[in-house]
Amino acid sequence: MSERKTNSPIRRSKRVTLSVELVREARALGVNISQACEAGLARAVAEARGSRWLEENREAIEAHNALIERDGLPLDEFRQF
Repeated sequence: MSERKTNSPIRRSKRVTLSVELVREARALGVNISQACEAGLARAVAEARGSRWLEENREAIEAHNALIERDGLPLDEFRQF
């Protein structure tokens, strides 16, 4: 019975559809397709999380920016740059 590393994520096989030409070129260049797909998916998830966070916090960000525009930065008179 093999032990799974505690810091390794659990993997699940999924069927994906990829461009034939892209797969052919990736193989010719020695690109690990599974790792490349996972890295691309991780980037897409991070971007989606960021977009969702910005949308969920848009009103607070706009209010903060309006406050800074109206009143200036706190302690601005002490800045040395």
